[in-house]
Amino acid sequence: MSLDDRKLEVLRAIVEDYVETQEPVGSKALVDRHKLGVSPATVRNDMAVLEEEGYIRQPHTSAGRVPTDAGYRLFVDRLTKIKPLSPAERRAIERFMVGAVDLDDVVHRTVRLLAQLTRQVAVVQYPSLSRSAVRHLELVPISTTRLMLVMITDTGRVEQRLVEMPGPVGDGEVWELRLRVNEKLAGQRLSDAPPLVQKLVEESVPERRAAMTCLASVLLETLVERSEERLALAGTANLTRGGVLDFQGTLRPVLEALEEEVILLKLIGDLEPRTTRVLIGDENQIDNLRSASVVSSGYGPGTTIVGGLGVLGPTRMDYPGTIATVRAVARYVGDLLAQN
Repeated sequence: MSLDDRKLEVLRAIVEDYVETQEPVGSKALVDRHKLGVSPATVRNDMAVLEEEGYIRQPHTSAGRVPTDAGYRLFVDRLTKIKPLSPAERRAIERFMVGAVDLDDVVHRTVRLLAQLTRQVAVVQYPSLSRSAVRHLELVPISTTRLMLVMITDTGRVEQRLVEMPGPVGDGEVWELRLRVNEKLAGQRLSDAPPLVQKLVEESVPERRAAMTCLASVLLETLVERSEERLALAGTANLTRGGVLDFQGTLRPVLEALEEEVILLKLIGDLEPRTTRVLIGDENQIDNLRSASVVSSGYGPGTTIVGGLGVLGPTRMDYPGTIATVRAVARYVGDLLAQN
C-alpha cells in the first residue's frame, strides 16, 4: 500500500530521532518533539501501519521503534530537501582544499575532509587513467641509451617509465621524438591512444623507426597495462566512535571489506556525472557490508567523471547532511581539477 503524507511524516520523525538519540523512538516522544498535529493514539496507529509494511520494527518488547533498511530507503527516496551546508562548512572546505599542491595532496586532503565532516569512513578514488587524457609527454635523457618517459594527464596524474633505446640517441633525436609523440597524443584520451601510438611507428622515417618502436612499446605499457586503480581511505576510527556501527557486535567483517580495494571501487565507482548514490544495508552486494550504508558520487572537471568518492557508515546515519557533504566535496574537487 502507498503511505499518505502523515505516515511519511511520522516515518521521517522516527528516522531523525533515532539518528540523533540512537534510542528506539516511542509515540509519546514523537508527539512531544515534532509538530505532527495529531494525537498520540493516531501516531500509534500510524506506527502500527509502518511496522506492518516493514518500514520500522520493534527491537524488543515494550520498546519504541527503529527504522528498517526499507524505512531508511523510503526516507531517502522521499527527501524533498537536502540539508544545505552552512557558510562555515563551505568555507572550511575551501580553506582545507585551497593549499593543495598536487594530485596526491588533493586526494589526501579530500579523503580527510570527508571523514572529518561526516564522521564516517571516507574513500576517494584517484582519477582513473582510463578516463583521463594526455596533457603532455616529456622525454628526459638519463644516459646516451636511456630516457625517462613522463606522462602528465589532464587530471594531474603523473606516470614515469624508463625507456631503453636500441643505441645512443643525441639531443636532436630526443627533441624530435618528443615533438612527434606530443603532436600525435597530446589532448587524446588514454583509451583512444593505442592505435595512435602504432601510427607513430608506421609514420617514422626509417632511421628513427627502431628508437620510436622502443618508445612506443613503453608508451603502450603506460597507456594500456595499468589496470589497477588507486584509492585513499580515512576515518576508519569512526567505526568505533560511540558505538557508531553495531555490525552484529563485531567490526571485523567491515574492516576486512575495507582492506579490499576491488570492493571499495565497486562501492564508489561507475557513477554518472552530478549524481549521488545511496546504498542502504542489504542493497550492498558485499555480504560484509550489509549492515552499512554508502553515500557516493562521481567527480571530475565539468561533466566528465574521472573518479568516485564517498563515505561508509551505519545505516543510522544523517542522510540529508551526508548527501549534501558528499555532493559539495565532489563538486569542489571537480572544480579544482578543471582549473589545473
